[in-house]
Amino acid sequence: MLYRLQRRQFIPGSPAAIWEFFSTPRNLDRLTSPELRFRIVGDVAPRMYAGQLIEYRVGIVPGIETRWLTEITHVREGEYFVDEQRCGPYRLWHHQHRFSPVAGGVEMTDLVTYDPGWGWLGGLGHAVWIGGKLRTIFALRAQKVREAFPGAGDAEIL
Repeated sequence: MLYRLQRRQFIPGSPAAIWEFFSTPRNLDRLTSPELRFRIVGDVAPRMYAGQLIEYRVGIVPGIETRWLTEITHVREGEYFVDEQRCGPYRLWHHQHRFSPVAGGVEMTDLVTYDPGWGWLGGLGHAVWIGGKLRTIFALRAQKVREAFPGAGDAEIL
């Protein structure tokens, strides 16, 4: 079963500086909840590019980590990039990050399309845990964006 998570957040500042921050893979850990024990494995290029593979370790629940390999499949400089899971906890993970210049900064929109897999068990898991966990992770990410860019707005659920 496919699920969608969509958020929009205003980020004040220069569109070029905002793009620079989000297109730098090493900044991912600054935007991720410490609870996930997120860490990039190995070397990673300083700027993202289409075809780039990035490997992480992510703590799904206390004491259990999983490997997550994503590919940056599309990049349009200053406008958007897409990451797709190649190996990890989901059957499908497709995450679009869009950056639209607006007065005083950028409107960033995240659109995540995902499938936890496991058929009806995945649907049950989504209903009781996965959906809420993802909403919490993205709410924390919005808070981290506000810390990195003072004056950023709250994330709006679309």
